[in-house]
Amino acid sequence: MSTPPAAPVNLLDFDVDGLVAWFAGLGEKPFRARQVMRWMHREGCDDFDAMTDVAKSLRAKLKERALIRPPLAVRDSVSSDGTRKWLLDVGNANAVETVFIPETRRGTLCVSSQAGCALDCAFCSTGKQGFNRNLSAGEIIGQLWLANKLLGAARTDALKHGDGEEVSAETDAEESDNGRIISNVVMMGMGEPLANFDNVVTALHLMLDDHAYGLSRRRVTVSTSGIVPAMDRLRDECPVALAVSLHASNDALRDRLVPINQKYPLRELMRACQRYLERAPRDFVTFEYVMLDGVNDSEAQARELVALVRDTPCKFNLIPFNPFPNSGFMRSPAERIRRFASILIDAGIVTTTRKTRGDDVDAACGQLAGQVQDKTRRTVRLQQIREEGS
Repeated sequence: MSTPPAAPVNLLDFDVDGLVAWFAGLGEKPFRARQVMRWMHREGCDDFDAMTDVAKSLRAKLKERALIRPPLAVRDSVSSDGTRKWLLDVGNANAVETVFIPETRRGTLCVSSQAGCALDCAFCSTGKQGFNRNLSAGEIIGQLWLANKLLGAARTDALKHGDGEEVSAETDAEESDNGRIISNVVMMGMGEPLANFDNVVTALHLMLDDHAYGLSRRRVTVSTSGIVPAMDRLRDECPVALAVSLHASNDALRDRLVPINQKYPLRELMRACQRYLERAPRDFVTFEYVMLDGVNDSEAQARELVALVRDTPCKFNLIPFNPFPNSGFMRSPAERIRRFASILIDAGIVTTTRKTRGDDVDAACGQLAGQVQDKTRRTVRLQQIREEGS
């Protein structure tokens, strides 16, 4: 009985070391792996025949045994402010969301790491859907691959068909100061990146690799809710910029808003941040703090935050809450956010208030939902609670 042929390997799943090892199994030299990697990631090429400087014999092997397959975009939404959101099919009725945010001197891509999220933060739309699975490295880096390709095609089309002066102004707004459309990547989409550590780090290596995207460590940010052991691993294996979803000034409140705090409370989290800074590309941690009306936005809580982070070099990013159905929370009034920020600023802490982007296409912070076949049955339990309360 003949053995069925092995399923093709998705080359997007490999960083350079993994690709070199896989090519060695084909009897190919390391430079061939780097050659193909440049075609894949720098050129956005998914057709082996188009890799014209790769030997024909190797192209034939690759066509038999490999493919380059990013997630499939099944929906493409553009906000009135230029924010662009894609719904990406990752199989088995699961879909994740990826968001591009154009600004004057940079373009930021917000990337997802899981289909759903198991951490169940109280104010997050993704968490309310439950959790299905981790994304593969290819599905993570594939979001950057696909966004680069689609945004590049849009720019080319605009240059062909638009008015010259208008197109120039538009592309200036989308391009970074180094000429890339996507200059920054933030792991702040669906999921907890450090709960999918190995696949996320493989994708990070590709983002940083000069044979792939060549981004600076300062321009790649991982956001975590505070999984302390994984923060230490990231510091040792691939230190990039770090953002921590803080959202509370004391353990009692954070236990409720960010349940992982029950395992890794604030004292441990602050110490982990301090350890991370020993190897971080930036000399501060960014603390993200969603502003919830009457929950975590008082002046007393702002002063409590000042005391909490006194020994941790940091900046704060205050995020006006972005509503979603049945969240149970409201956005803090603008004046209260201003007063909260002023207390932090007066204490010498750099503090910004995030401008809400893409909320008309549900692309704002905390709104990403996608489609998740929930293995945790969280959505079923929430529906039962609502029915019992009605």
